[in-house]
Amino acid sequence: MQNSAKPNLGLFVSAFLNPSFSLSFIKKLGLAFLPIILLGSVAFAQHVVTGSVKDSKGLPLPGASVLVRGTSTFANTDSVGNFSLTVNIETPFYLRVTYVGYKPQDFQILKFESTPVQLTLIENDLLQEIVVTSRRRSEVLQDVPIPISVVGGAKIEESGAFNVTRVKELIPSVQMYTSNPRNTGINIRGIGSPFGLTNDGLDPGVGFYVDGVFYARPAAATMDFIDIDRIEVLRGPQGTLFGKNTTAGAFNIVTRKPSFTPDYKFESSFGNYGYIQAKASVTGPLSKKVAARLSFSGTQRNGVIENVRTGKYTNDINNLGFRGQLLYKPFENTSITLAADASDQQPDGYAQVVAGVVTTLRPAYRQFNAITADPSFNGYALPSLNAFDRKIDHDTPWNSGNELGGVSLNAETKLGPGTLTSTSAWRYWNWDPSNDRDFTGLPVLAKSQNPSEHRNWSQELRYAGEVSDKLSGVVGLFYLDQSVETNGTEESGSAQWRFSQSSTGTANDARWRTPGLFEGYGIYTVSKIKSQSAAAFASIDWEFAKGFHILPGVRFNYDKKDVDYNRVARGGLDVAASTYSASEKTALQAIKNGVYSNQAYVADADENNFTYSVTASYKPSSRLNAFATYSTSFKPVGVNVAGLPTVNGAAATDLAVIKPEDTKHYELGIKSTPVKNFTLNLTFHNSDIKDYQTNVQSPELGVNRGYIANAEKVNVKGLELDANIGVNEHFSFYGAGSYTDAKYVRFSNAPLPLEETGLTVNNVQVAFKDISGGQLPG
Repeated sequence: MQNSAKPNLGLFVSAFLNPSFSLSFIKKLGLAFLPIILLGSVAFAQHVVTGSVKDSKGLPLPGASVLVRGTSTFANTDSVGNFSLTVNIETPFYLRVTYVGYKPQDFQILKFESTPVQLTLIENDLLQEIVVTSRRRSEVLQDVPIPISVVGGAKIEESGAFNVTRVKELIPSVQMYTSNPRNTGINIRGIGSPFGLTNDGLDPGVGFYVDGVFYARPAAATMDFIDIDRIEVLRGPQGTLFGKNTTAGAFNIVTRKPSFTPDYKFESSFGNYGYIQAKASVTGPLSKKVAARLSFSGTQRNGVIENVRTGKYTNDINNLGFRGQLLYKPFENTSITLAADASDQQPDGYAQVVAGVVTTLRPAYRQFNAITADPSFNGYALPSLNAFDRKIDHDTPWNSGNELGGVSLNAETKLGPGTLTSTSAWRYWNWDPSNDRDFTGLPVLAKSQNPSEHRNWSQELRYAGEVSDKLSGVVGLFYLDQSVETNGTEESGSAQWRFSQSSTGTANDARWRTPGLFEGYGIYTVSKIKSQSAAAFASIDWEFAKGFHILPGVRFNYDKKDVDYNRVARGGLDVAASTYSASEKTALQAIKNGVYSNQAYVADADENNFTYSVTASYKPSSRLNAFATYSTSFKPVGVNVAGLPTVNGAAATDLAVIKPEDTKHYELGIKSTPVKNFTLNLTFHNSDIKDYQTNVQSPELGVNRGYIANAEKVNVKGLELDANIGVNEHFSFYGAGSYTDAKYVRFSNAPLPLEETGLTVNNVQVAFKDISGGQLPG
């Protein structure tokens, strides 16, 4: 299922000459399209472009440089600002105009005209206006009444950020937690995904979009960026703008598009621990109406954690990625883009180091130090309790095979005052890990892994535009169909008996130590989940008086989920066939059943809901934009697909389905430009969440990934500050700060914290705790 070979970055760097990528179709596409793209521009006839360059007051700019971007063709304006260029490429293409004291500007030439083009330069403001498309139309960032952070492609490259893990360092409101690609969660303002092991039955609260395509798996956030133009991070509920419902915010990632102007780029980076990264991108025309772009990325790094048992280092990086796009423009107002991408990660990781040992409230014989001191373990000790030593002694190899990719078709056409867009996509995700989930050098768990396969297809149909100079909006339909199948294995080693021992005394000790009782004993699970999501959404922006805007939005959701879970316990000592007495066989089998047991259930759930948002904004001048928002949002019903806790030996099937999450959100914000080249934005937000969906870790071994449950009520509020100042054309400063206060207003049946495990009251073991008023994790 997974490619076991390590990606070879050396071969990748020479991809233009001999692209020996492990993904076979990368090789075929690269060889087929590269020479065509590079040479595709030579077959076109010559054309003459004439025009003039003036300033904002209409005065000519003599000596301005006019360059056909992506070529060496240029001209300088004469004494009255006129120029003439002979070009041998077809439209569309860009003219880059530069002049001392003015900001370099690109002008798109859509078709050849007999009349001269008029190009106007504006004075060189140090802070350029940022244009975003988060509201499904191009707008200046400071004019949009939504808290948005934008990181451009150049900034991403300069900071060395090659995936979301690094981007979160540039945007304080974003948190990302990952122990491996499967167990990855993105939060905005402290909410979005519960902290801990991922449960496939729970939808993410932060939407992740690439060129309008929804990426359903959180593993996408760990993949390397490929040819990124910019990343827009929207904070707060955005369900009236995006296809999939988003209760906490959205990542809107925009890649560089194919161009009819030939261009190419190659870059490489080097660092310590053998770090090397290479990226390449090439674009150009294939014909008069077809252009293409091919992009490749490869990253390697040595391991950073030493396994003292094997003498090798783990947690390395071995990533390869590819993205290809074909752009077809049958008419001037219509474009069709076919895109395909594939990413492959094959690291030896993600091992975790021990940062300390916690004493619980369990009996003394069940404390970790007492367990490892058992004579059968020959004086075992952890290699270090200092996480910064980066030492482990794990006896099961770590590997995290992670494959993700898909194809999409995006069609856009101008229709009346707006643009009609259709986005169709099919995506896949394959996960094939090897883990040492006891995190020690003892053979407690010989295997603990959950290989998964995910497939989904989505369709979005959207119309967006400006009906008039005072009215604009978007209306859309969205459908998502997805399935996940996991074939899990958790298998005991010879040391499992001591870590699971829950009774003591001479007879019980002897039973737990029965030779071969647990070796090879484990659970083998097949879980399947199928889900469908459909939605209709709309939002408008109406300027009802000069500077005053009202922005209502609505959304209708329908979600359906079906679960089939089947867990079988087998292996270890065949108690029934042993020579023990009947009573002893019963006692031994009870011990085994107390560790692992069979479990099977099916569950289904569906839910529909209506949500809305209302924003009022006031923009008295180009320097100030104040806004207030009230919105409701809805996170779909959740289903448990990783096992359920038991009550009196039976699965608690009432926990198979959990309630949907209901959010009421308030926001006040100001976007300002107090003086030239200085922006200052401030936002206050407050969210009240009913039936907050959270991850609960069960002490039962069989529930090896925990299960999801509802906390009755959560409140999240905070303050955000963004500031940007340009000192001169070489220096600018950017600062951002975020304060978030996220609390459980009411959570009366939360699981016990680790240090309180084993708590008893009146000789009755306590399983839950009221943590109302406590902080959300993270």
